[in-house]
Amino acid sequence: MEEILDRHEHYLLKKYGRFLVTALRTPHQVLSTSACSGGMTDRVRFLVNHQSVEGQGHLDRFEWMLGLGETGYHHHVCKELGLEPDAVAMMGTAANMNYAARIVETFAELRVCAVVTAGVEGNAGCAGDPADWHEAESGQMERHPHERHPHDGTINTMLLVNWPLTPGAMARAVVTMTEGKSAALQDLAVSSRYSQDLATGTGTDQYCIAAPLDEAKQPKARAGHHAKLGELIGSSVRRATLEALRWQNGLEASSTRSLYHALKRYGFKEDRFSPAMESRLGADEYALLDKNIRSVVHDPGVSAAAYAYAAVWDRVRYGTLSLVLAAPLLRQQAAVLASAVAAKPEAWPACFEQLAVHEDTLLDAVYDAIALGWRLKWT
Repeated sequence: MEEILDRHEHYLLKKYGRFLVTALRTPHQVLSTSACSGGMTDRVRFLVNHQSVEGQGHLDRFEWMLGLGETGYHHHVCKELGLEPDAVAMMGTAANMNYAARIVETFAELRVCAVVTAGVEGNAGCAGDPADWHEAESGQMERHPHERHPHDGTINTMLLVNWPLTPGAMARAVVTMTEGKSAALQDLAVSSRYSQDLATGTGTDQYCIAAPLDEAKQPKARAGHHAKLGELIGSSVRRATLEALRWQNGLEASSTRSLYHALKRYGFKEDRFSPAMESRLGADEYALLDKNIRSVVHDPGVSAAAYAYAAVWDRVRYGTLSLVLAAPLLRQQAAVLASAVAAKPEAWPACFEQLAVHEDTLLDAVYDAIALGWRLKWT
């Protein structure tokens, strides 16, 4: 059963089960990451995004897809849809097409539609993170693992502009679109799974951008931040990415209010947190904390202090603050965290005096602060 998601004079966007298909009603210039028909072309007539595999444990289908190769799989999907392969720009993902988010932004004669599917639970990364794979001269992919990482997670963006663009503006639109996606990840403080940085995307992100070919209209030449077209692109992609992540991963602003989210990229995880607390608290103290752990982890003041600790830690790593200042400055933030857990702002001086931060074990100060604050809360 098909569902019409957007009807426009230049295109028709429909959903068929696992597929999102945009049929271009007029000739378009298309720029895409598609394995077939990718790059810049005016021959594409259909933009496709589809769920190609389940996110976890679907190894038999994954191996089958690898056996077909990118071209073979492209032709297989096109056959399933009844489309000519050369006329299709395609994206694939493990994300559910029911969670696709569509945002339309307009200004004067301009209309921009962003359609995004997104998942970041396993594959979020920051540009420049260590990579596991190298494409050899032969084209063969060779694995050079730093350590084993999950690879499920993709952000796919379909961007439909109602006005002709110059080739340069098409290229600039990619930059603006990518910044919009990265801004959404920044809004949600999504952690890289490969480094201590915040994520800017995933390692498998794909896109299709389409703009009509119309000699009667002057092509737009600017798609950066200072042009209204750029504003519409950035805003629509940012909003659509946020909405898609809300549905696919349950990520939204309120869900990021936690110790785990703030410090995950620095190794703060549930399976490490509990043992750290058990070793720092008496049996009765730990039992009480364990029964009420969610109220501590998601407390607004505690979360704010954890984000502040991470922000100072970032500034030390990036060289904004010298390494010599790391321990004393993070000690101040650890004291804020402890007094927040205790719900006693006035206890900050006492917490500062009792805490210590060592350069080689910066995360231990977080555990120490939480344990200290929990003891102070009920004394």
